[in-house]
Amino acid sequence: MIEIADIREWRAQPVVDSGGHKIGMLEAIYVATSTDEPAMATVQIGLPTRHRLVFVPLDGAVAGPGYVRIAYDKSLVKQSPPIGTDDVLPAEDEEAIFRHYGLAYRPGAAGERQLARR
Repeated sequence: MIEIADIREWRAQPVVDSGGHKIGMLEAIYVATSTDEPAMATVQIGLPTRHRLVFVPLDGAVAGPGYVRIAYDKSLVKQSPPIGTDDVLPAEDEEAIFRHYGLAYRPGAAGERQLARR
């Protein structure tokens, strides 16, 4: 697991897939609200004039010198539901992100969000 203090240092660093293919630049970290552990990151993908943000899970992520390697393939990440570059993830769209990566979605007992930006 990546410590949150460590992963914050990687903001604006390249994100690569398991094969070393560049996906985009790390933009922000989201933690699981139940554990306060890093769970997902937003990655800025696309051209500088036409970019968007997508979520990537951080399970199995490794921080190296000048990159963050995730355990998911570039093509899967690029197909992830995007959010606007000035937006936050609407609560009702959270489940779709988890479903896209085949992950279980478990909101809090009172319906609280599973992710919080740090």
